[in-house]
Amino acid sequence: MIVSRTDRSGFAEWWWTIDRVALGGTLALIVIGVMLAFAASPAATGGFDTAGNFGYALKQLAFAVIAATVLFTASMLQPRQMRMLAAALFALAFIGAAVALFTGDEVSGARRWLNFGGLKLQPSEFIKPAFAVLAAAFLSDKLKRGYRGDLVLLAMVAPVVAVLLMQPDVGQTMLLVVLTVSMLFFAGLPYYWIAVMAAGTGGLAVLAYMLHPHVRERVNQFLDPSTGYQTGLAMKAFENGGFAGVGPGAGIVKYRLPDSHTDFIYAVAGEEFGLLLCGLIVVLFAVVTIRLLLRSAKSRDPFVQLAGAGLALVVGLQAFINMGVNLSMLPAKGMTLPFVSYGGSSLLAVALTLGLALGVTRKRPQLPDEMRK
Repeated sequence: MIVSRTDRSGFAEWWWTIDRVALGGTLALIVIGVMLAFAASPAATGGFDTAGNFGYALKQLAFAVIAATVLFTASMLQPRQMRMLAAALFALAFIGAAVALFTGDEVSGARRWLNFGGLKLQPSEFIKPAFAVLAAAFLSDKLKRGYRGDLVLLAMVAPVVAVLLMQPDVGQTMLLVVLTVSMLFFAGLPYYWIAVMAAGTGGLAVLAYMLHPHVRERVNQFLDPSTGYQTGLAMKAFENGGFAGVGPGAGIVKYRLPDSHTDFIYAVAGEEFGLLLCGLIVVLFAVVTIRLLLRSAKSRDPFVQLAGAGLALVVGLQAFINMGVNLSMLPAKGMTLPFVSYGGSSLLAVALTLGLALGVTRKRPQLPDEMRK
């Protein structure tokens, strides 16, 4: 795309100030997600002996178009607009997650989804980007004005953690807690408080193990891999795929692998496209995450530093967890691979997350502190 530097249009300004490498990596992940949806959809809609269809893939394609629109729109917002959007989204997502406890659809013993006439929405997916922006706003106020934004942040995250644990959604809970501790660390919280919070996180993990049978089962399967059905099949898929894969549509393990189109889509990529595509996915996530972290660190505005780092960290951590589960390096979490796994809520929430990250890290003119609003 050729855009002149002398062009003063809004699009030209956006184009020359955004991280185009990170944007390209994000769009590449969306395309890979659609491609793998077509690979996994026949297995998810059928079975080893029954013909499936491409229903999930066509839905994912529609979600991808909407997600790309969300990505571009969010990246054009100004920081003040991002704060307002995050406040409204956090309130709505928290209320939605709480309502799902009582009226939501139950899937595998968990109540996380609201059903809107056949369209399922997982409100907790949208808490993460909204929380990252709000946390950055509170903590940057603390750095600039001495405002106790850290206490407000902890008061804000506590009820969210309680609701997520009641759903239960241990994976999202742990990710949110890690994000909270990381942002407090970025904001300069003393090390002993970080140690206390890390210990508290460990305590939450032990409590989840004791209270939730499915968490206990997943941890036990991780400690004894011979009893893990899904992870065992996932490793078999990687073994079958080898370096270059068995070819598009030729995978067979996906027909026996539960959640092959969501939690274990990375294993489908490994079987049909091999180490080549799996390695490319890792590289793309690493490039997007690291570039956004570096651009955040270069800014003089504390809000940009914290928001950019927090948003990038959300996506990077979730990708690491999902791929770690697929490779039997971590206990199963029920967490999707951003942009790649099937799911409208996940895809739109991740598109919003990286859209905000791309927008907040745009190279805007640096104003003196006294002129910033």
